[in-house]
Amino acid sequence: MALNELYPPQNAPHSDVEDIKRRSNYLRGSLVETLKDPITGSIPEDDNRLMKHHGSYMQDDRDLRNERAKQKLEPAYQFMLRVRAAGGVVTPDQWLMMDRISHKYGNGTIRLTTRQSFQLHGVLKWNLKSTIREVNDALLSTLAACGDVNRNVMCNPNPYQSEVHEEVYAWASKVSDHLDPRTRAYHEIWLDEEKIIDSRDNDAEQEPIYGAVYLPRKFKIGIAVPPSNDVDVFSQDLGYIAIVEDGKLKGFNVTAGGGMGMSYGDTKTYPQVGKLIGFCTPEQMVDVAEKIVTIQRDYGDRAVRKHARFKYTVDDRGLDWLKNELTTRLGYALEPARPFHFDHNGDRYGWVEGSNGKWHFTLFIQNGRIVDLDGYPLMTGLREIAKVHKGDFRLTANQNLIIGNVGPKSKKKIEKLIAEYGLTDGLHYSALRRNSMACVALPTCGLAMAESERYLPTLMEKIECILESNGLREKEIVIRMTGCPNGCARPMLAELSFIGKAPGKYNMYLGGAFNGSRLNKLYKENIGEKEILESLDEIIARYAKEREDGEHFGDFVIRAGYVEAVYDGMRFHA
Repeated sequence: MALNELYPPQNAPHSDVEDIKRRSNYLRGSLVETLKDPITGSIPEDDNRLMKHHGSYMQDDRDLRNERAKQKLEPAYQFMLRVRAAGGVVTPDQWLMMDRISHKYGNGTIRLTTRQSFQLHGVLKWNLKSTIREVNDALLSTLAACGDVNRNVMCNPNPYQSEVHEEVYAWASKVSDHLDPRTRAYHEIWLDEEKIIDSRDNDAEQEPIYGAVYLPRKFKIGIAVPPSNDVDVFSQDLGYIAIVEDGKLKGFNVTAGGGMGMSYGDTKTYPQVGKLIGFCTPEQMVDVAEKIVTIQRDYGDRAVRKHARFKYTVDDRGLDWLKNELTTRLGYALEPARPFHFDHNGDRYGWVEGSNGKWHFTLFIQNGRIVDLDGYPLMTGLREIAKVHKGDFRLTANQNLIIGNVGPKSKKKIEKLIAEYGLTDGLHYSALRRNSMACVALPTCGLAMAESERYLPTLMEKIECILESNGLREKEIVIRMTGCPNGCARPMLAELSFIGKAPGKYNMYLGGAFNGSRLNKLYKENIGEKEILESLDEIIARYAKEREDGEHFGDFVIRAGYVEAVYDGMRFHA
């Protein structure tokens, strides 16, 4: 008898979160009543767990905690709201909506995430409903932006292969739509739709794919178009690698079992890279995604959330088991994987002409934060461009932004606005900075142990001095920083990364692949800025003198013996 027959989701040994989901009546819980409570700006923990499925996390401003406690006030509770956009593509009107609500309800900034979605910070409980309604009025959604469901489907923006991108993006949208939760709770709570009473109130009607308790943990899908691996396809629970022959999309190689998060002190948790399991045609893509999701639904660990990601399901049972189970559910076997090659996982900055004759301009957005700064009115400039732009905006997987599909006649108008507001492609920055990412961390993320977004630019300035002194300013190195080991900026795939351990202290990792195909490994633990710079001073000097032709930094530190190569997460702590 199969394990899912012995322990179907509704009867499985389960964690407290499984109880919350099971009692929630398909994500409704007591959210309606909670949102009306005028006494506090917070919500109960059970409802906070459910809120994630609706696209929001409760947070508080940690910079204000001590002062508010002295004043005997509750923490400065606020909500982070995440807005999904499959493949990161939005219209100018949708961009203007995000700009408007960020000032109307948020903290006046927009954050472009590493999953090609938007985040708003600083939304108060009393404004959540109005904010979500305005998002939906613009034909975007926050549903399933967080929670134990499939998250925003990532897709390579690839502006130079326009026809291929258009086709791949269309499939990404189909996968995203197909895996959306079907519960009407979102529409009832946030959009005031009338609740539908259905006598057939069962899993098959309410949630035909997810069932009553949804997935054991979050699930992530990304689609890459070689030679670019900007979506870090091997970090995804389910990855698709587009196979293009003679300019035509033939199908997708399928990868399974990637994931970044881990927990300090628990070696049973680790980041993992996805493994190739075969090839499917475009028409099979949605079916493959559904069946993979249902395998995780039925076999994922519902007792221990730290062990609940799909990577552990795959590692515990093996690739052969996964392929056999998938074949059984599909009714056919995947074809053998086809050859492909990745060169990089970064963005192409500046103007690029697509194969369709349209133009695309990629801006460097430091750590994804859209805000006006002294001498750099980024937010205002993008607002003015959106008012006249006839194409689209594309959020990249590296937290940058593409002003996409600019017609030849419109290009001069967009160029003039770019110049007027001083918007930059970032090419005057070092190659290190252009290949950097950081998570939000402090002050809003409750998981953060150290700074990230606010500190990485400062640290990079000092690392840039070391690079310049060694003649390496234009040598591309992928650098990432997070405030905790949850992996939101995919730091475990970087050539050089820093993961927060305590205030001002980081674990330093080396040896990821430039194209995102290999994990890095711990080099030094719990170190501050002084030791970071001393370490890099010696390593970078050796790299400058001893590197081979075309050798990337991540490959060099392995060859030089600083760390071992890690191609399997089960060796990450070894």
